[in-house]
Formats: sequence, C-alpha cells, structure tokens
Amino acid sequence: MNAFTELKKIIEANNSFLLMTHVNPDPDALGSELAFYSILKKLGKQVRVVNHSATPYNLEFMDEEKIIEKFDAEKHSELFAQVDVCVILDLNNAGRVVKMESGLRSFKGLKVCIDHHQDPEDIFDLIVGGTEYSATGEILFRFIKETKIAELDSFIANQLYVAIMTDTGSFRFERTTPEVHQMIAELISYGINPPEVYDKVYNQFNFGRVKLLGEALSTMQLDSTKQIAYMIVTKEMLERNETSEADVDGFVNYCLTIAGVEIGILFYELKDGIKISFRSKGEIAVNKLAAEFNGGGHRNASGSRLFNVTIDSIKEKVITTTQKYLNN
Repeated sequence: MNAFTELKKIIEANNSFLLMTHVNPDPDALGSELAFYSILKKLGKQVRVVNHSATPYNLEFMDEEKIIEKFDAEKHSELFAQVDVCVILDLNNAGRVVKMESGLRSFKGLKVCIDHHQDPEDIFDLIVGGTEYSATGEILFRFIKETKIAELDSFIANQLYVAIMTDTGSFRFERTTPEVHQMIAELISYGINPPEVYDKVYNQFNFGRVKLLGEALSTMQLDSTKQIAYMIVTKEMLERNETSEADVDGFVNYCLTIAGVEIGILFYELKDGIKISFRSKGEIAVNKLAAEFNGGGHRNASGSRLFNVTIDSIKEKVITTTQKYLNN
C-alpha cells in the first residue's frame, strides 16, 4: 500500500482533523493547507486550520474566507483533544510549529506529515511525499489525481497553483520538470490568470518593505573568496521601516545575483537570537551547512535559528564554515 492510499484510508476512517504548518508560512504552506482543507470539507469532515503565525499580509488573498486561525494558547487550550488526526503540511519537524509543538508531540491521535523536505522527524504515523516533489502543493495534486478522493475545482486549483509556482521559484528551480509544467497547465485550465497571481504574491508589498530591502542590500558584503555574499537585517531596521519578519522573505536571493557568488547568507536578528538563511547554486548542499548550525531544509535553500547569540558573535564562524562548502 503506498502512502497516498494510506492517507485516503485515514481520511475515510476518521472524522475530525487539525491542519497546521510552519512558523512564518509561505505560499506553498498556506496553499497546501487550504487545498487539503477543501478536500476534507468536500468529504463532510470537521476541519480546523490553526497556525502559530498570522498569514503574511501579502498572502491574505489566498484565504479570503478567513479559514486559517492564529494560535492562541488560551483560546486553543483544548484544540488537540478535539480532533482524531493532526496533519502538518510543508514541514517535517515538530519544532517548526513553535508554540504548538508540545501539543503536537503529546497528541494521542494519528499524526500525518505531508511534506517535500529532507530528513523528517520520526514522530509521525504516516509521511506522505518526499524530496522528489517540487512543492507540497505538487504532492496534493498527485494525491488527488491518483486516489480520486475529490474533484479539482477552481479554489483548490488556485491554491495548488500558487503553492507550486512559488516553491519552484516561478518555474526556474531544479525540480521544474516537464511533469510539473503539465500539472500547471491543468491547474490553469480552471480559470487561473498567471500574471494576476504573480502580481498578488510579489508586487503588493508595503512601502516599508521596499525601504527595508534597500537598507539590507546596503549591508551586503563579499567574503575573501568572492564566492560568498552575505547581508544583515537587524531589529532596529525592521522597527524603523515598520516591517516584520515576513517582510524579509526572499531578501537572501539577491546575494546570488552577483557574478561569481555561489552561496548567499542572510543574518536576521531576532528578539532572542538570530535566524540565518542560506541559498546556493548547483550542487552545493547548504542543507548540510545549515545542519552544522542546528538547521536544515533543501539542498539549495535552507536555514537555521540560533538562540541567545548575536550576529557579531557568530558571523565569522558561519562564513568560515560556509567556505568549506564551496566548489573550488
């Protein structure tokens, strides 16, 4: 029995479901949650979608019906006791649901993971997906088509289109296969307007974010090899521009626009530590680099969170460690 068949059986055998995704959700996370929510509702299931983080303002168009709830410890104190199955989407490590982690780990019902990242944590009753998929949205598309559990409609198609479009870097990343394009062609047939979707995702930011980007770019430097570019975003920069952590998403990619640069790094200051984003070209496995700093992710896009450290105290160590991963 393959994972899709097992997932279908779990859905059919249970009535109530809780869906969640990682801190600071991206379009693949949100689109996958909302698409899976719609599948379950079509089958008459009880479903709630609860996330640690609020939906980023530029992605609120994905959830016009306000399906997604932001976790509140008091309001959701009995949340995990009220469902049969807990499904996490677009992540495979319980720590990435932050304040919901203890509830997830102690949950007595079935735990299902639907994800396309490497090295899943061993706490799930079923893992659906794998690194061969371009996005969690692709996993759900394949699940629908293979099991025929529900009919595609314009809502699901829109969610999966946004999920796959963004996680393939607008169809420029390595896992953008002929099959992905065939899938996208089918999704577009449900009335999707690609230029309009792209504009909503990438061209509707606050003015403060654009100013923040300018400041972040002004911090960019090259290491001694000229193959590593890094930039810094501080709490003071965010406050001055009236922005949030979600506004920093995508900044690190600018490091890779410099000729000769193979690895980009973003150091982002948190209230209780720092976040480091890594990006790379070709075969350079920054997921292994991130693992050296208690992080992980994809081969070419990964990250770490470190607590009770400062950027100044860790920066040189990170850069020195990164140099070992260059393809000299």
